[in-house]
Amino acid sequence: MALPQPPVTQQIQREPRRLRGIPAAHLPRAAQLAEAALCPVVDRTGTHLPFGDLFREQRALIVFVRHFLCYTTKEYVEDLAKVPKSFLTDADVRLIVIGQSSFHHIEPFCRLTGYSHEIYVDPEREIYKKLGMKRGEVISVSGNNVHFMHLDSNRMDHMPINSLLDQAGVQNVDFKPRPRIMDV
Repeated sequence: MALPQPPVTQQIQREPRRLRGIPAAHLPRAAQLAEAALCPVVDRTGTHLPFGDLFREQRALIVFVRHFLCYTTKEYVEDLAKVPKSFLTDADVRLIVIGQSSFHHIEPFCRLTGYSHEIYVDPEREIYKKLGMKRGEVISVSGNNVHFMHLDSNRMDHMPINSLLDQAGVQNVDFKPRPRIMDV
């Protein structure tokens, strides 16, 4: 009897024009970002801090997810969890996920996905509203500058992770399954 094959896990590429994100003219203005920077995010312990503290000193890739009960969000964050911290450290970039939930849901979600990077919640969706976001989005930001933004057109339209990492100069991750060596 043949052993079951592992599931196919690879990044799916979309057409190149979509990977570049939205045109610079449609990126949030400095005033919008400054306003959003004052909005609170909540960490896994319930501590509130200004959103701007996440990117003021260091470039950050911030992934705004739909909600923690969405299975496509779960799968995407599982893949984000595979980004080694050393890749981020070498590029001097923070990887941050922000959800739309209560902070009480952060720990169970991290256990479920294996995500160990930074994660916060925007329970009132204040940041989403101030930056004109509707679904899951990705932004690359530092200081008061948005360098890149990707807006999902639907719940399945997450930006490929290696394309996201490219935007911030972070080394790509090999998502190919590694063959298991069995000692018989």
